[in-house]
Amino acid sequence: MQYSRNKFLKTLGLGGLMATSSAVTAAPFINIFKESEIVREDKGLSLGLASYSTRKYSLEETLDLAKKLNIKQLALKSMHMPLDSTENEIKEIARKCHNSGIDLYGVGVIYMKTKEEVENAFRYASTAKAKVIIGVPNHDLLPLVEKKVKETNIKLAIHNHGPGDEVYPTPDVVYNKIKGLDSRIGLCIDVGHVQRLGLDPAENIKKYADRLYDVHLKDVDMSEAKGKSIEFGRGVLDIPAVLRALKEANYRGAMAMEFEKDTENLFAGLAECVGYVNGALDAIK
Repeated sequence: MQYSRNKFLKTLGLGGLMATSSAVTAAPFINIFKESEIVREDKGLSLGLASYSTRKYSLEETLDLAKKLNIKQLALKSMHMPLDSTENEIKEIARKCHNSGIDLYGVGVIYMKTKEEVENAFRYASTAKAKVIIGVPNHDLLPLVEKKVKETNIKLAIHNHGPGDEVYPTPDVVYNKIKGLDSRIGLCIDVGHVQRLGLDPAENIKKYADRLYDVHLKDVDMSEAKGKSIEFGRGVLDIPAVLRALKEANYRGAMAMEFEKDTENLFAGLAECVGYVNGALDAIK
């Protein structure tokens, strides 16, 4: 890696904490930092959270964890807001997010294999007042998706899932399917899945910046299909290059962390990831 992980952690004062993370493990939701020391916004870059990371946690625990890390943007997955929720149930969940000081900016990933699932996804997002759906619509449903985007003004960010995905494995495949459609249909680039294909995440961000509406930010331990999620800076992904590409593209969406390691005890790992990103932003100024 071009930058030292330890340098990034020291920027936020996390080096000592991560060396003795048992203290955090014992009481994972203690707010041990000043608010200003956690998540910084840097020329429009805003660090968020994809709630798939907290799939073993309740909604309330997810909101508490986000608050302790001062994460202000959240995309909810169906385990925290079920797709068959009633209008009142969705509004109550959105209210809980708002009351926690968190912007429920997006929903998903939502798979859409039927017309009914497309209709429901846009009902669900509209009721929650989400700005973007992170989704995977079947190719034959894209005309209906375009119709719903025009009706609701909700953006759809199609998520690439990397090796083994037969629908949208790469950002290239996504773009080639949507380039002639309404410009509010774009991409959610999952940089980890791009890396697992042996491709360059930063170059893909640059290539598709004009249609980039969400980013799933992660690190992986190898540039192969079997690569797994790991704390930022410990893996093979050049996160500083990704952040630089986003800054240069004037990206204004969320950078949603998707951390899939230690799913039942996330706080220490997520805190390390936040510290790494903040240090990286300082280093590339």
